[in-house]
Amino acid sequence: MKAFKPKLLLGLVAVAAIGSAGPALAAPDPDTAFILNTFLFLVGGFLVMWMAAGFCMLEAGFVRTPHVATICLKNIGLYSVAGIMYYLIGYQLMYNGVDGGFFGIPGIWGPSELASDEAIDISTGYAAASDWFFQMVFVATAASIVSGCVAERPKLIPFLIFVAVLTGVIYPIQGAWQWGGGWLSEMGFSDFAGSTIVHSCGGWAALAGLLLVGARVGKYDEAGNPVNLPASSVPLATLGTFILWLGWFGFNGASQLALGSVADSVAVSQIFANTNMAAAGGVVAAIILVKILHGKVNIGYPLNGALAGLVSITAEPLTPSIGEAIIIGGIGACIAIFAMMLLEKLKLDDVVGAIPVHLFAGIWGTIIVPFTNDGTSYVTQAIGIVAIGAFVFIASFITWLVIKVTMGIRMTRDDELVGGDLTEMGHEAYPQFLRA
Repeated sequence: MKAFKPKLLLGLVAVAAIGSAGPALAAPDPDTAFILNTFLFLVGGFLVMWMAAGFCMLEAGFVRTPHVATICLKNIGLYSVAGIMYYLIGYQLMYNGVDGGFFGIPGIWGPSELASDEAIDISTGYAAASDWFFQMVFVATAASIVSGCVAERPKLIPFLIFVAVLTGVIYPIQGAWQWGGGWLSEMGFSDFAGSTIVHSCGGWAALAGLLLVGARVGKYDEAGNPVNLPASSVPLATLGTFILWLGWFGFNGASQLALGSVADSVAVSQIFANTNMAAAGGVVAAIILVKILHGKVNIGYPLNGALAGLVSITAEPLTPSIGEAIIIGGIGACIAIFAMMLLEKLKLDDVVGAIPVHLFAGIWGTIIVPFTNDGTSYVTQAIGIVAIGAFVFIASFITWLVIKVTMGIRMTRDDELVGGDLTEMGHEAYPQFLRA
């Protein structure tokens, strides 16, 4: 995102270049471009914020009934903690004076202009608060990925402490390497809207936690075979998927970072179309593959197929054709489905399929960028994937381990069987179904 910020200024003159090949078009004045660019950030930002609701509903639908209210609490809690930590330290660490290095200068963020100012500098091309808001909702998305993966096991406070470290320190540092103008940006690494920087980051953090927290009680029988633990609400999980699909238009579309020219409006439109069709490709591919493999189609697979398609196209939603976007999304969904089967064999109990969808499909989406964008290279993409993966996994594992040793992560066996709703909150999400 930030790495593409020159578009905000170039967009002011882009229409002139387009006009040279056709009818002359007047470039928008700087005030108009400033307003349109800011508008894109704000609309994109609240769409991405709405993804928090999507994650919450998806997770609440996939977990067992006695844990639904706890998931809702964790999702609204993590979103709020992420915003505060990004304000206190994360944003400046990610963007303030990175200059080709590894991280910026920590500090509390504040907008460079206010509505009360007598004069507002429009040379940046957008309102500073709109940009900060857009960046902040991205970091909350990374934290949401962790919540679904380790659901039903962590206690509330240890989980939120991890979220604070992830959103205040770990995410901003690796984000600075590319979007903050750090060393990966200097190398030419490309991740348009965050297949690796957001989604794989959340996937690696979730994997580290999953290895330490272990599987849910009752997930595997005495012979080590997986046991189907029923989801609380398939319609709720489906609703969550549709909400995420909608929010992704802001996630990818607003990452164009400009709407102040005809060229930018065309680009945003193309990104919307590719984003939508990559998800569609993921759903259809998942249905076909699961039907072939199992004979019946468990709805969890096409739901995650849609999300895997969306994650896959996120690294480069602009340069593919619609047909290529469908293929990229479809392959991403197949990768995620095979990864879900792999995790089952490894006895890694990922409740919502977060690691297959966000980590595995995120790696796929990032490595395939040069297929449609000849300004990138497979080697550089691979370096970025490995570097970010190693840093996030090691930092997250250490953080989880410290929390586990000092205060513990997981609920007791009895508390887990009773359900987090009663043991952590004192009330259930669906009391009428749990009590006679």
